[in-house]
Amino acid sequence: MDRLVEFADNNSLLVVALLVSWVGVIFYEIKRKATLITQVSTTDAVRLINNGAIIIDVRPIDHYQEGHIVNSKNIALDNIQRDKNIPKKKNKPLLTVCENGINSGKAANLLRQAGFESVFSLKGGLKQWRTDSMTLVK
Repeated sequence: MDRLVEFADNNSLLVVALLVSWVGVIFYEIKRKATLITQVSTTDAVRLINNGAIIIDVRPIDHYQEGHIVNSKNIALDNIQRDKNIPKKKNKPLLTVCENGINSGKAANLLRQAGFESVFSLKGGLKQWRTDSMTLVK
């Protein structure tokens, strides 16, 4: 034990670097787990939809009109950032969707920050939705 204390005393920069690395790894893992909890698969998304979740499609209107999930509302990501046209029921589950899952994840984070309790993002977006042979309406 004395040798460990002597080593730490002689190599303080190395010890500090190790501690900073540990904090970084812990922060990364917490952030990663928080992201995984909010992303849902297509089957989980269908369960949410069947239980009355509000679906928010954050794609541009022209993409939305080419095909979207039934009963979804088109609210562009910019409008979510400006807090426009967002349903006011903060305790109702929300499912955000986009083409690949990136913008819907951003929208989900914005909605969570705005005080919505139960917000999820479709993992893989509508690309994954189509891959899993789920239907879209025009």
